[in-house]
Amino acid sequence: MNTHRPSARALWLALALAGAPGAALLANTPEPTVDAALKEHRAVGQARLRVWGFEVYDASLWTAPGFDAQRYAEHRFGLELSYLRPFKGRDIAERSIDEMRGLASVSPAQAAQWLAAMSALFPDVQRGDRITGVHVPGSGARFYLNGQWRGEIADAGFARLFFGIWLSPRTSQPRMRDNLLQPLAQARQP
Repeated sequence: MNTHRPSARALWLALALAGAPGAALLANTPEPTVDAALKEHRAVGQARLRVWGFEVYDASLWTAPGFDAQRYAEHRFGLELSYLRPFKGRDIAERSIDEMRGLASVSPAQAAQWLAAMSALFPDVQRGDRITGVHVPGSGARFYLNGQWRGEIADAGFARLFFGIWLSPRTSQPRMRDNLLQPLAQARQP
C-alpha cells in the first residue's frame, strides 16, 4: 500500500497549474521582503515631511515603468517612510485616519475598523526605522518593517485612501506630493 502524500507545496502547485480557485490564493501570497515585493520597481521621488519645524520622516516612492499618478490606485507601487524621530504606532495609525478623512468621507465604523487594523500592524518606531507600504491593486496594502513582512490590510478602499495621503491631489501636503511625483513628470517630457 502506498502511503505517500503530496506536500502542501505540491498541492498548491497543482492548483496553480490547473487554474483551480485556490490558485488565486497562491498568486496573492505576500512576499517575505520588500525587495521581493518591489523587484520590478525603482525609487523615483523623495520628500521630507517637516511639521512645525520638526523633521518627521523621509518618504520614497517606488514605481514600475508606466506608473500614472492620476490613476495610482490601478498600479502596484511602494511608499517607504524612513522615520527621523520616534513615534508610537498608535499615533501613526491615528494620524493616518485623520489624513484619510481629509480625502473622503469615512464612516465612524469604518474608521474604527481601519484604526484597529493599522494599530495592530504599525509598531512603535525609532529614528531610522522604515515602514514600507506596498499597494496591491484591487487587493489592499501590504506593510513591511525595515524590509521584512509585517502584515496586510486586504481592503482596496483602505489602500486607495491610505496611499492617497501622499498621492491624491487632495493631500494635505501638496509640496510633498509634488516632490514625490516630479521625477515622473520630468521623465515624460521630451
